[in-house]
Amino acid sequence: MMTPELVKAALAANVASALVEDIGNGDITAALIPEDRIATARVITRDPMVLAGKLWVEATFMAVDPQLNLQWMVDEGQAVAAGSTLFEITGKARSLLTAERAALNFLQTLSATATQTRELAELIRDTSAKLLDTRKTLPGLRVAQKYAVLIGGGENHRMGLYDAFLIKENHIMAAGSIAAAINTARAQSPGKMVEVEVENHQELELALAAGADRIMLDNFSLEQMREAVLHTAGRAQLEASGGVNKTTLRAIAETGVDYISLGTLTKDIKAIDLSMRLI
Repeated sequence: MMTPELVKAALAANVASALVEDIGNGDITAALIPEDRIATARVITRDPMVLAGKLWVEATFMAVDPQLNLQWMVDEGQAVAAGSTLFEITGKARSLLTAERAALNFLQTLSATATQTRELAELIRDTSAKLLDTRKTLPGLRVAQKYAVLIGGGENHRMGLYDAFLIKENHIMAAGSIAAAINTARAQSPGKMVEVEVENHQELELALAAGADRIMLDNFSLEQMREAVLHTAGRAQLEASGGVNKTTLRAIAETGVDYISLGTLTKDIKAIDLSMRLI
């Protein structure tokens, strides 16, 4: 579950890591500029986008130089056109240029995630289905990207392997059965959500009988999904997964499933084209 504490911890770790890998033992190019030179920079987007990642941008610039003054022209979650100014920042020219790439890397990635999510979420906005992310995130940016999914209008699946059960085929084989896996999960971690992935109607029935909270319908056809919704009749939440893309999303949502999960939200993104220029 996304919490302020989780975001705060991830933010600090992300920024520290990004600056260490980029600056190393010093920005030798920025050192060419007189130390007392003051400048203002403007950041624009060359692509239409949904803004996400203001916290990461601010934290990056402030970590380099807390005396910088940043002014946003766009709100978090706001859709803007190509050519729009996102923010202006004033302070030592050295600081602006040293922090630029790390800050924009966060902004281009998180805004791309939010933009992709918004586009897909709009396709099913008038249905009862909710769009879920997955654990297919960029290494080290799990919380950041899942935060961006929320900004884009999606919802978060489990954050990791620790906060909810997702019992898949290999887990079932190793545990002995669907019922055995679910019963053990309840005994070991009472209160944690238990989800089971099923591949056919027989496994669906077993998961329902064992009391799964949520059941993932793996690569079910549209007709199979509709049958699963009717058969389940609210006894568990249903999540569709597999074969989900922009062209199939709407039809899947119309089957009546509660959730649709797809890794596309976080792994198949195209970074937003951003530009920072001194003015």
